[in-house]
Amino acid sequence: MPIELEPLPMLIVLSSPSGGGKSTVCRALLEADPRLEYSVSVTSRPPRPGEVNGRDYWFVSEDEFCRLIEADAFYEWAKVHDNYYGTRRDIVEEKQARGRDVVMDLDVVGGLSIKKQSDRAVLIYVLPPSLKILEQRLRARGTDSETVIQKRLRNARQEINFAEKYDYVVINENLDQTVATIRKIIEAQRHSSRHQRVKITGEDTII
Repeated sequence: MPIELEPLPMLIVLSSPSGGGKSTVCRALLEADPRLEYSVSVTSRPPRPGEVNGRDYWFVSEDEFCRLIEADAFYEWAKVHDNYYGTRRDIVEEKQARGRDVVMDLDVVGGLSIKKQSDRAVLIYVLPPSLKILEQRLRARGTDSETVIQKRLRNARQEINFAEKYDYVVINENLDQTVATIRKIIEAQRHSSRHQRVKITGEDTII
């Protein structure tokens, strides 16, 4: 009887310091791989110029975010840079039910929370080439005050220490190379015994 491999949907968590490039990497991965779907996070922070509700984030008030916490609506949530961020449980489960690998753009607190909850999680930390380049990227965005930039740089020094707790670490010096490396990681994980089941067709037996 034929033997088949049944994919088990993964949770692919990308983290980096603010300005490290994880959002750009996410977009490139989604464009390149139709099996990936993005889980849009919920946040209490106001949208930046050009951001679209439902595409970049689901923007809600702090009161609404706290209501969702009480309703146990989040897979994970955290307060970062004085704002709340969270991943809706129902959004993730709906995508997994359709057999999609779900990409999450999370801070280290959220990423490590997902790792504790799911053996389907693959954590990838995206590092900037240097703190100087990270500062240049933050300033180039033109969206944050000097106070916010300095706070994000201080937090970056602390967050980078958590990279060793992730499954993979990639330095984002060249976007194309970074995306190519992460795509190889994802493809390798899809062949892992952790993320697929072996079935003998025509029988109920699963190896």
